[in-house]
Amino acid sequence: MATLIEKLTAEGGGESVQFLNDIVAQLWPHINVAGSKMIKEIAEPMFKSMLPGPLATLHFTKIDLGHVPLSLSNVLVTKTETGNIKLDLNADWAGKCDIQLDGNMIPTLGVKGVALHGRLSILLGPLSDIIPLIGAAQIAFVNPPVLKLDFTGAANIADSDMIDGAVRKVIMSIINSMLVLPNRIMIKLDASSDYFKTHLSPVGIIRIKVEKASGFAEDKQSASSKFLSKLTRASPDTYCNVAVGAEEAWRTTTKNNTTNPTWDEEHDFVVSDLNQSITIDLNDHDVGSDDDIGLAVTTVKDILSAGGKQELNMVHKDQPVNGQITVSCKFYHFAAEGGSFSTSDHSADGLLCGVATVLVAGAFNIPGKRDEITPSVVVTWGEKHRFQTAVKTDAPGTDISNPSFDQTFRIPITTDMVGSGAQSFRIALMNKEVEIGAVDIPLSDVQNAPDMILQDKFDVGGASVRASICLRGIVPASMEETVLPERQK
Repeated sequence: MATLIEKLTAEGGGESVQFLNDIVAQLWPHINVAGSKMIKEIAEPMFKSMLPGPLATLHFTKIDLGHVPLSLSNVLVTKTETGNIKLDLNADWAGKCDIQLDGNMIPTLGVKGVALHGRLSILLGPLSDIIPLIGAAQIAFVNPPVLKLDFTGAANIADSDMIDGAVRKVIMSIINSMLVLPNRIMIKLDASSDYFKTHLSPVGIIRIKVEKASGFAEDKQSASSKFLSKLTRASPDTYCNVAVGAEEAWRTTTKNNTTNPTWDEEHDFVVSDLNQSITIDLNDHDVGSDDDIGLAVTTVKDILSAGGKQELNMVHKDQPVNGQITVSCKFYHFAAEGGSFSTSDHSADGLLCGVATVLVAGAFNIPGKRDEITPSVVVTWGEKHRFQTAVKTDAPGTDISNPSFDQTFRIPITTDMVGSGAQSFRIALMNKEVEIGAVDIPLSDVQNAPDMILQDKFDVGGASVRASICLRGIVPASMEETVLPERQK
């Protein structure tokens, strides 16, 4: 175990692993086929739901990821608090693709190149003394990766910015929802591996305060905004969008008519990895569309190493611009105690007092004929939080009456959720849209469970669901004294 300051300075540089790249190169023809199929199956439905107008009719007529494989580098191998193996490594792809898309009232367009860069996190565990030694591999990007597309055809002409932005938004939404922390893709290497032992809990909570911005110019305003500002002698109406990794972004209030806005506003984010980025995007609110003034970036690790406060420079379209944003933070780690649930220190809007984690491993003894069973599990807590596992279907080699789900649902806790009148957790087993059975689990049952973790095979109408509910409060982290999970080399 290590103090927070030791934790922040413990990890060194990574190493080159050419043998991994050799393996990827040999597998690339197979990755091309499997990846192309997955892209089509996942992306086309999202085109329909997310793209505007005729772009919603886009569909793939050809997907070939080309002959250039993904490249891996800068590998760092560490050990998690549970004894599992963690690999962090850079993933770069300069793909020479042949991807063709078509749609109604849209000329054929294509993608001839993809540039992708990000930092991958791979968890290997739980470890055992029985072959294959590793229960599962879980893969995720630490932060949303950088993605650039090189279009051909119609997308390479007048509407390139619009098409590039719209298509890239869909692709990034898919990547973020499946493959960016806290979301991980899990590949079971041992079918008997216990899902509960594969889970890696988040590191803690960072409370970010956006203090102020200063020194920025107004040259990033649109032409109409500049003209109007000269007529009215008005300054920009500024606000910040703040995000940690792929967590849901938070927006500050808007400070009107000032080039020296002060906010001093706070918001909490759950941290899954100390290398997650913190982005602060300064904008000028305007009629019609807002103008981007500049973007400031740091990481959880960097701001904590700096003592919890930084004055950050900004960039606009990858170019440095004048101006700084001042941010500070407090860090809290999780603890198996509920003292933070009732303290007023965590009761303001946007602040958290803990986190609940629900793991759904599988269901057992589902009644009915195989061809009539399409099971899933729905987890709810109150009216605001509802989650559903993947819906399982019968297939060769699948025991549809005893399906595995192996999914995690994380619920940030605010003080109003755990006070008087706190609602129960509910776990319901579904067959398509029909509820087979359900169980209500009072919050007090979880609070009173050993280590505030309640694991059981819950009876749900003759069948059962194996699930775990874990509650964690938060405790302020001291840079010198607070103990955080140690990742040993």
